[in-house]
Amino acid sequence: MIITPAYAEPLSDATGLINRLDVQAKGQSFEVKTVSNFDVIDHEFDKDEKRLTIFISSTLENNLGEIIIPKILLSGNFTFYLNGMEYNPKIQSNNQISFITLNFTGIGNNKIDIIATESLVSVEEKPEIFTIDESQSGGGCLIATATYGTELAPQVQQLREIRDQKLMNTESGELFLNSFNEFYYSVSPYIADYERENPVFREVVKITITPMISSLSILNYVDIDSEQEMLVYGISLIILNFAMYVGIPAAVIVGIRKKL
Repeated sequence: MIITPAYAEPLSDATGLINRLDVQAKGQSFEVKTVSNFDVIDHEFDKDEKRLTIFISSTLENNLGEIIIPKILLSGNFTFYLNGMEYNPKIQSNNQISFITLNFTGIGNNKIDIIATESLVSVEEKPEIFTIDESQSGGGCLIATATYGTELAPQVQQLREIRDQKLMNTESGELFLNSFNEFYYSVSPYIADYERENPVFREVVKITITPMISSLSILNYVDIDSEQEMLVYGISLIILNFAMYVGIPAAVIVGIRKKL
């Protein structure tokens, strides 16, 4: 049974980078989100086979993306097929959703089969809509991915690890991500698109975000076991980045003016 996907309004009209699919099964609706540089044109779900098939269309040779699946729809061990051939993407999970990171080549139409070993759809429940908690999903690192050319770049993975292992483990971190994502996804698709079109701009962005990524790496070396510690480290990093991006340039400008 092929289900026509119901999409939220794309945040990028040019590429349709962010879409939400309403997967229907047993009278229930499950939201699957895709963040990618390709278009999702259709999908099919088979509850008996525990299989979700996504049909995509791409105008680029290098296809990057993230599929976010609620665990109540599919969970356990996953097997993936790309155009009928077994494929091994990267998978990360928390207690609510699974993040599937895609990186493959192929212009035109492609088919991705996602087969799981478990599905709660088979359990009789009242009809209900299951949606992804945006504060848990975090979305994709679109700008960093466009800057470093791949979702698998160490810098991109570092940002994901900080998001998933640090920020998402505290209420204050989740609240920050939820607020940040509203702004980030309103501008990041356009910046990422322009980076892919303009190598010079991509290098400027790389130079600009490198200090921020370096400062955030501090979180990988500290234990955050409470909301208070998250707030302390978070505020400290905000102050540090403000000093790097505003304070130091301002001091240099003032120094130059004094000499002139």
